[in-house]
Amino acid sequence: MANLSIPPEERNMTPQQVEALDKRRNKGALLLTIAGQFTVISVLLCLWAGSDLVWSPGYAKPMVIYLLVALTIVLVAGTSGVIMRRGAPEF
Repeated sequence: MANLSIPPEERNMTPQQVEALDKRRNKGALLLTIAGQFTVISVLLCLWAGSDLVWSPGYAKPMVIYLLVALTIVLVAGTSGVIMRRGAPEF
């Protein structure tokens, strides 16, 4: 009897397709790890960006720019990591 906990599109796969699926899921886990690490960095940058907005003269606010770049990395890596990790877990 077929394993019903596996999604229907993954039940009849060749070994090459299974290997490609595992590689995709590993890349997704890597992207989720990167997003988590940049989330911690973004929290610290948020504190510095707040003081940068208050105390920096003129329009040059480098910490705010770094924060926006870090948040963009979190959003892109997080969403693509979730998309790549979709499906049933490995075990």
